[in-house]
Formats: sequence, C-alpha cells, structure tokens
Amino acid sequence: MMIDELKKTAENLEQEIACAKAEKRLALQPQLSQVLDKIAACGERVPARLRTLDANLTDEVIEARFDNMPV
Repeated sequence: MMIDELKKTAENLEQEIACAKAEKRLALQPQLSQVLDKIAACGERVPARLRTLDANLTDEVIEARFDNMPV
C-alpha cells in the first residue's frame, strides 16, 4: 500500500471513529493502530493527533476490559 493510501485510510478511520458510538470506536482501534504502524514503518511521521487518538482509544479498550471483570 502506498503511503498516500495509508494516510487516507488513517484519516478515514479518524472520521469514522469521531462519529461512532463507544463500542464501534473500540472495535476500530486495532485497525487504526495497524495503519499507523505501517505509516511509521515506511519512515513517515505519524501526525500527533492520530497518535493521540490511538493512545486514547487504547486506554479506552483497556478500561473496558476492566469494567467487565468480576470483583
């Protein structure tokens, strides 16, 4: 996949995540993370807003796992 396609995919995911409900946002996090990893692997700089979004979603995923854990 060319870098321009990867960046466009990341932007599309960003928009989809912005409009999605919590469950869908969490489901899209692995895709976003994978695309950002590919961008970085190509030697390109990943925009800070996308890194921040991925970090926030990762935190949400971890938190959601603990919410479902019996006490």
